Amino acid sequence: MADDAYADPELAVWYDTFNPWGASDDFSLNLVMSAGAVLDVGCGTGTLLHRARERGHTGRLCGLDPAAAMLDRARARGRTGIEWVHGGLGDGLGPGALRGSGRGRGFDLIVMTGHAFQVLLDDTALHHALAFVRGALADGGRFAFETRHPSARPWERWTPEHAVEVTRPDGVTCRIEHHVETPVDGELVRFTTTFTTSGRERPRTGRSTLRFLPPAALSSCLTDAGLTAVAQYGDWDRSPLTESSPEIITLAARVSRRPALREGRLAAGPAVG
Repeated sequence: MADDAYADPELAVWYDTFNPWGASDDFSLNLVMSAGAVLDVGCGTGTLLHRARERGHTGRLCGLDPAAAMLDRARARGRTGIEWVHGGLGDGLGPGALRGSGRGRGFDLIVMTGHAFQVLLDDTALHHALAFVRGALADGGRFAFETRHPSARPWERWTPEHAVEVTRPDGVTCRIEHHVETPVDGELVRFTTTFTTSGRERPRTGRSTLRFLPPAALSSCLTDAGLTAVAQYGDWDRSPLTESSPEIITLAARVSRRPALREGRLAAGPAVG
C-alpha cells in the first residue's frame, strides 16, 4: 500500500526535499550501474533510476511504486527510456508482469531502497513479496534491500523535538514531525507524520507502520523463500553487520533449489496477492 504521505500529490512534492541524495543512494547507484536490467521496487520519484540514466546506464530500467503521485513526479522529470509501473508487490503482480515482450530472462538487480522493505508488515506479505522477487530475478541476479536494525531503536528519535523544516526555492516552507505510538511492543512500530506547510491553514497528517525484523528472523524468511544472503553490511560504508549497527543491508540471490519449509512457516505463493 502507498503511504499516506506519498499518495497525496501536495505532499509528494516535498519528498525529494526531505530526502536529499546521500550515502545510501551512492551505494545503490553503484549496484545499478553494474547491472544490465534493473527493477526498483518502491521507486518513489525515480531519483535513483534517473541518476543512473544520467550516468550512462544503457540497460533496462523499471520503476514500480504503489503511489501514483510519486510516479507522476518520476515521469515529469522528462528522462526517456525508463519504465514506470503503478503497483506494488501486494497487488497481484506475477513475476512476468514486469518483463514485457521478449524480456523473459528477468532482472539482474532488484532494489528496494528507502527502507521500503519495512512496509511488508506480516509473514504473508513478506513471503509473497520474496516469492515475486525470486521469480523475477535472472540467473545470477541480486536482490538488494535494507532495513533499520531494531537494536538501534531509531524510533526513539522520531519525536517532535527532532522535527525538520526545509524551504523550497520558491520560499515555501514545510515542517515535518513524527509521533510514535507507545509503548512499542514487538516488531511493528506505528507512527504519524505531520506536515505543516506555510500558506496552508491546516497541517496534514499521515499514518504509517514499519516492521523491524532482527537479523536471524530476516535470514529465516529469505531461506524459506528460496533466497540466501550473499553479503550483509551494518552501514553504507560496507562495515560489518553487528548488534550495534544502524542498518541491515542485504544482497541476496536465489538458491538452486527451494528448501522444504519448516513446520509453522507460511509458504510463499506463486504470485503476489
